[in-house]
Amino acid sequence: MGHAGAAAAAVRYLRSAGTPAPVEALPRPELRCVGADERAPVDQAEFRRVLGSFATGVTVVTAPAADGEDAPAGFACQSFSSLSLDPPLVAFMVGRTSTTWPRIARAGAFCVNVLGAHQGDLCRGFAVSGADKFAGVAYDAAPVSGSPRLAGAAAWIDCTIHAVHTGGDHLIVVGRVEALGADAACDEPLIFHRGRFGRLTDG
Repeated sequence: MGHAGAAAAAVRYLRSAGTPAPVEALPRPELRCVGADERAPVDQAEFRRVLGSFATGVTVVTAPAADGEDAPAGFACQSFSSLSLDPPLVAFMVGRTSTTWPRIARAGAFCVNVLGAHQGDLCRGFAVSGADKFAGVAYDAAPVSGSPRLAGAAAWIDCTIHAVHTGGDHLIVVGRVEALGADAACDEPLIFHRGRFGRLTDG
């Protein structure tokens, strides 16, 4: 069914059940930071190796040129996820040292381009820092934000920035979905697994 389908089914069930008797909210748990002396030592190389076992899709997050800029912004991002159905929210994670993120923040909006299996080279181009990432790249403007919507992408999600949270050496950017669509002709996504691009295969 997928995350979106399961969420939609849950919403339909709750609405069909009518208005239940009021339920008292549970007390919020006490939250605290983990102390340095409580952290288990984790080797960063091992962290990357093990987490690389989790296969993900690949996206390019783009934003229109903000005031005073002469080109749009964009970067390759595999840390993307749907977040909420009501309201419709998505999230992506970006490194605090990213030079592209401040430009997206200034624009206040972004478009997530879900790449198709044929777009590995396009992804590599957007993963390079400091280059003219849009040179020779075909795109049009997403309908609400005006962010670049890349030609040939499997899907696109046009968003405004809803919230930004800290997460260690990354930022968690939450976007409110304003418009979205998918290319019916591009039904195979680009997959990233253990440091390499891959494709779906029939099991």
